[in-house]
Amino acid sequence: MEDQRKYWFVFISGCVLLKKEGESYSVPLQEEAPAPIQAWTYVQELPELNGHECRAFSVSSPPEAMRNGELESVGLRASYNCLPREFYDMAGKGAELLYWDSNTKFCGVCGAPMKPSTVISKKCTHCGKEIWPQVSPAIIVRIRRNDTPENPENEKILLVHARNFRSDYYGLVAGFVETGETLEQCVEREVWEETHLKVKNVRYFGSQPWPYPCGIMIGFTADYESGEVKIQQEELSKSGWFGRKDMPAIPGKMSIARKLIDDWLGHACVDEQQK
Repeated sequence: MEDQRKYWFVFISGCVLLKKEGESYSVPLQEEAPAPIQAWTYVQELPELNGHECRAFSVSSPPEAMRNGELESVGLRASYNCLPREFYDMAGKGAELLYWDSNTKFCGVCGAPMKPSTVISKKCTHCGKEIWPQVSPAIIVRIRRNDTPENPENEKILLVHARNFRSDYYGLVAGFVETGETLEQCVEREVWEETHLKVKNVRYFGSQPWPYPCGIMIGFTADYESGEVKIQQEELSKSGWFGRKDMPAIPGKMSIARKLIDDWLGHACVDEQQK
């Protein structure tokens, strides 16, 4: 008999509902949804995982399975520490598409209701305007500086504390891409606006979906060129050049900021092992 079970990504107040067995969490895998689907509920189809179909939808009140302890609500960011990476990524995708649906009920051209056209598009019921989910790109950059190139141990990177950080950790300069600029131009502009520094040798590092609510973080590395740090007070509260032996608290491992920092620290480990 064919396995009819689906993975159900159910969201409530920005949290995803997960099954907890002991210390382990998992996405519900069953034939029927673990929460009631009303006539008005929008159910988003997602790509398959491990040969099973996936669905996502939101509920406004705790379902019975949550009240009796079968399901537990976990913040989307926190679910990174609970789920295998492919399930965390799928939860993020589901959350983004549900957010997009909730914000595109009516046509931006004529105001008529929008209806699903494909799995990830909608069409206006009156004028035919078709739309797709939009992603907001943002850059994040690791800036390296060494005033004594002959001594690699003196190399430092610039870390900043943004005012919107919820704890006292330091991160990297970041910002949204503006219309009409390249990613590299965005790196140079954001670094200048936030720190009054000029950088060179801007190089692509990697990217990461950032479903909070609909972004993608694009990581770069760069070298310090000139200037003295003068932080943008509206966005940053403090900054500093840090070496590998005096690092402050840094972001958790879920973020590309941490990957950029770990990559730099990792190179140091390799260098030390080779000496």
